[in-house]
Amino acid sequence: MFVKLLAATDGSEVANAAIDHAIELARDLQAQLLIVSAYEPVAYVRSREQLLEVPADRLWTVNPRDKALALLDRAAERAREAGVSAIETHAREGDAADAILDVAEEHDCDLIVVGHRGMTGAKRFLLGSVPNKISHHAPCSVLIVRTG
Repeated sequence: MFVKLLAATDGSEVANAAIDHAIELARDLQAQLLIVSAYEPVAYVRSREQLLEVPADRLWTVNPRDKALALLDRAAERAREAGVSAIETHAREGDAADAILDVAEEHDCDLIVVGHRGMTGAKRFLLGSVPNKISHHAPCSVLIVRTG
């Protein structure tokens, strides 16, 4: 039985499909849902220059951590609206796959739900992917939601 489910979001269509599946599963199984968003830090010089050009109401977009937190808030709200009561969010600095794997291991998750856009031909062998890394290193079961 799945008690703790983990899904990740970067705001993309693929991630949203995975989040939707995870929300549905968590609701139906009455499981806890952990939602992760990874972000890369922005160099101080770059962010300082951007601050001068950004309208005050959009300043949060300059800081990648704030963007990740906003994505997590939206995903958690969708889960609450769907009837999931136990929700945790985690913003992690660094590589997306590593962030997902770390949270899954730290919280003893039973299932990781990730999205994947189907690729054909040489692309599927040349491109590293988050689902590929997770499927090979996950400490639990993995559900890969194919979105295209």
